[in-house]
Amino acid sequence: MTAAAIDAAARALKAGGLVILPTETVYGLGADAANPDAVARVFEAKGRPRFNPLIAHVADAAQAERIAVFDLTARRLAEAFWPGPLTLVLPARSAAGVCDLARAGLDSVAVRVPGHSKARDVIAAFGGAVVAPSANRSGRPSPTTFADAMEETGHAVAEAIDGGPCAVGLESTVVSVMDGRTALLRPGAVTRAEVESVAGALSDAGDGRRSPGRVAVHYAPDAPVRIESRAVAPGEILLGFGPGVGETRWSLSPDGDLREAAANLFRRLREADRERPLAIVVAPIPREGLGEAIFDRLRRAAGHVG
Repeated sequence: MTAAAIDAAARALKAGGLVILPTETVYGLGADAANPDAVARVFEAKGRPRFNPLIAHVADAAQAERIAVFDLTARRLAEAFWPGPLTLVLPARSAAGVCDLARAGLDSVAVRVPGHSKARDVIAAFGGAVVAPSANRSGRPSPTTFADAMEETGHAVAEAIDGGPCAVGLESTVVSVMDGRTALLRPGAVTRAEVESVAGALSDAGDGRRSPGRVAVHYAPDAPVRIESRAVAPGEILLGFGPGVGETRWSLSPDGDLREAAANLFRRLREADRERPLAIVVAPIPREGLGEAIFDRLRRAAGHVG
């Protein structure tokens, strides 16, 4: 990516426009976090409900501390996992850096430093926080390639940055550090065990309203999704996992590697959906470690949340 492309994206953000940004998790639809008109355009382009907060992406931890209040636990988590796929939900320092609409009217702010260098370069050139929810229409599988991001919301953007396929392929882990409690609000690429290795035991009292990606039906292709099954009827497609389970073409990981499965999940869902199957069937996947996040996305794609 050239300096001119970085400058063009930064200028678009300053003008209130939208920008497609690559991150290591999924492609994001970026806008000035402090500009309510720009944030409203994100909701409009995605068709996203406004009660769902957005994550403010920043270039480094110092910028994060200007918009959020960090305690010792939050700083330890940031030091351990930033830049990277961890979002911290913290008390908002002020409404100046991240507008009320982006925070869904809450007294907290969700913030992270993305691991993708191109995203950080654009944010640094812009100089402020950038909201960047997944660059798909609301409820659809998140885009993990530039082409999929452009297909979903490219019509709404002023600039778009191609950063190649997303290495992680799942949205960030969301952890709240509020009122002396640390809670996992959304599983992601940073596993529960990894968070606990830094922050200690997690509380069960986290407020899910403070996290994005929590609506009941989410990440869903047009075809119905059935999970934890290997029984496939004519006209259905099986997304396999592990040796000998389904066709290699449709496998999330022929070797049973959870990181490969995570990186392939949304892309495989999109590819299978383009075949117009009667249903997409996903083979059983372990639920520990990264499997917890994969299962979370699949159950929401299938509408099995409760």
